[in-house]
Amino acid sequence: MSVITEVQQHTQPGARGLGAQLIAALRMFVALTVILGVLYPFSILAAGRLPFWSDQADGSLLRDDTGQVTGSALLGQGFVDGDGAPLPQWFQSRPSAAGDGWDGASSGASNLGPNNPELISRIAQDQQAIARFNSVPGHTVTPDQVPADAVTTSGSGLDPQISPAYARLQVARVAQARSLDAAVVQGLVDEHTSGRTLGFIGEPHVDVLLLNRALAGLG
Repeated sequence: MSVITEVQQHTQPGARGLGAQLIAALRMFVALTVILGVLYPFSILAAGRLPFWSDQADGSLLRDDTGQVTGSALLGQGFVDGDGAPLPQWFQSRPSAAGDGWDGASSGASNLGPNNPELISRIAQDQQAIARFNSVPGHTVTPDQVPADAVTTSGSGLDPQISPAYARLQVARVAQARSLDAAVVQGLVDEHTSGRTLGFIGEPHVDVLLLNRALAGLG
């Protein structure tokens, strides 16, 4: 018997050894399927049904007094009329490139780079439009006062927050449209301004839907 033949006999698994390996692999497959495909998903589902997590698990939905869903605290939406024009009595969200705007089924950004002529032109036009829209008697807004988040879209197109600066910019216009004292409206903005997560992550922000819900509660 040659040395090569002897080595092959000792290194090649026999039928019994191969069968044991297949059985072990099958057991591992079944175990992982049960653990990761059944137990884990159902444990997460059960955890989401606990009282202190059920709201988040359902999407942080917000309802009006009649129980009708008005939106999600996690998703931005437009406060516009049937033609897409912004309504002066509501705080406005940042612009959205998701579908036709704030479309949860088409989340995404414009993908235009900072030096893209189309983006530069749109931002300049939007600054002018936002300045005019928020200028009311006794309170004039200039394009250079318009903060960046008022004219740029988020990566998802669905961010529900705006900067405190953009919220403050809208106070006079909202107050006039609702015949309210500007100090009262500013107080709502202050109440709905959240700081950085854990004190150092992100930037201070205002959830527009929550702010507008509080605004509606003033009558």
